[in-house]
Amino acid sequence: MQTSRSRSGPGPRNLITDVPGLKVGQAQAAAARTGVTVILPDDRAVCACDVRGGAPGTRETDALAPENLVEAVDAVALSGGSVYGLAAADGVVAWLGARGRGYKLATLPDVPPSPVVPGAILFDMANGGDKAWGETPPHRELGRAAVDAAGDEFQLGTAGAGFGAMAGALKGGVGSASFVSSDGFTVGAIAAVNSWGSVVAPDGRTFWAAPYEIGGEFGALGSAGLIAGAEDWGLSKAPAGGRNTTIACVATDAALTPAQARRLAVMAQDGLARAIRPVHAPFDGDVVFAISTGRRPLGDMADYAVAQLGGLAADCLARAVARGVFEATPWPGTDVRCWRDG
Repeated sequence: MQTSRSRSGPGPRNLITDVPGLKVGQAQAAAARTGVTVILPDDRAVCACDVRGGAPGTRETDALAPENLVEAVDAVALSGGSVYGLAAADGVVAWLGARGRGYKLATLPDVPPSPVVPGAILFDMANGGDKAWGETPPHRELGRAAVDAAGDEFQLGTAGAGFGAMAGALKGGVGSASFVSSDGFTVGAIAAVNSWGSVVAPDGRTFWAAPYEIGGEFGALGSAGLIAGAEDWGLSKAPAGGRNTTIACVATDAALTPAQARRLAVMAQDGLARAIRPVHAPFDGDVVFAISTGRRPLGDMADYAVAQLGGLAADCLARAVARGVFEATPWPGTDVRCWRDG
C-alpha cells in the first residue's frame, strides 16, 4: 500500500457509502414484507462474486469471471422475494438504460446500452406478508424505486432487502459498516441478514462479531459472553426452517483488477463466518459481491495490499451483519422477536 500514514477507523457515516464513488438505494413493500437494496457506483466499476451457500439464487454472476468479456458492472441488486426477487435487477437495468448507462460493445444508432446488474436473493416468503401478487410481483418496481432513491445515507435494520428477513430466531435486516485504513484506503460492507444460523451466542445477547465492534456500534456488550458448546447454536432457526440466506457486498476505492476483486470477495466471506454460527449451510444461499470504484492505485506490493484489504473487508462484513440485527425493528403491528427486546 502507499507509504503515507493517517489515523484509521470507521468512515464518517460508518456505511458502505463512505467508499468514494458509491451510493445505495432501498425500497420495500410493507404489506408483502419484502424489499430491495441497490448498490450504485457513480461510474462502471470492477466487480466480482463469491458464492458459499448451498442454495444460492443469483443473476449475472457468471459474467463476473475475470476471463469473461465484461470487466465492470453498473449496479448490484440485493433482493428479498426468493426467485421472484431476481426481477429486481430488471427494474434497475431499465432505469440505467433509460439514462444511457451500461455496457456498449459498439456505438450504434438506436441501440441502447446493456446495463450489467448482477444480483442475489434471499428467502422471505414465509414471514406472514401478503404474497398474493399473481403475475405482478413487486420486485421489478422495487428495484427501479431503490436505484432511483440511491444516495449517501440509507436506513439500517428493517429496510430494503432486509425488510422481510429473519436472522436465526431474531428479526434480521440490512447492516453496513466501513473502515478507512492508515494508508487512506476505504473499505465498506453492506449485508441483508436472513441467516439460518444465529448471530448471537447462546446467551442471546452477545454478537458473535463482538471482537470486531468499534465504538459501541452494536451495543458495546463486549465478548465475555462468547462461549458455546460444539452443538449449541443458540438462536438459530429450527431444523426445518430452511428459509435463509445472507447476501452482501463489500467495496473499496482501491483500484483492483477483476481477479483481485474476486480475492477480496473470497476473503470477505470470512466476515460471515465470524458473525453467524453456523453459516454456509446446505439451505443458505450466502453470496458476497466485491466492488472496486478504482479511485486510488494500490501502489507497490499489490498482493500484500489486497491481503490487507481483504482482512478489513471481512471485519467490516462481520460488523455489518451485527449492525443489521442490532438496528432491526418489528414489522408494524407485530411482536416478532428483535435483539433490542433483550
